[in-house]
Amino acid sequence: MKRLVLALLCLAAPSAAGEAEVVAATAQKTAGGWRFDVTIRHDDTGWDHYADGWAVLAADGTELGYRTLFHPHVEEQPFTRSLSGIRVPAGATSVFIRADDSVHGAGTRLFEVPLADGS
Repeated sequence: MKRLVLALLCLAAPSAAGEAEVVAATAQKTAGGWRFDVTIRHDDTGWDHYADGWAVLAADGTELGYRTLFHPHVEEQPFTRSLSGIRVPAGATSVFIRADDSVHGAGTRLFEVPLADGS
């Protein structure tokens, strides 16, 4: 029985970290589009379960840009990464950021980012 419980715990371990979460984000309009600085928190456990990217989404869910994260950030939590050159639809007053992880895929929580002067 102990072996069965231990085996089940080992199988459950990769998902124990839960989904990645956006905890802060800023947007800045530049000559080449919008720049987003996004801070993500996730209990990365290593290569088996880590925050592996984040998306910038329009209000209708259209993906405007994606930042791939190529490695775990076990010792760096939360962490901030940027993405530039994002084209936002004319008239948009905000966008949403979604964090993804290598076990759960696309996150279910969205973080709204107001666009200071519209697009």
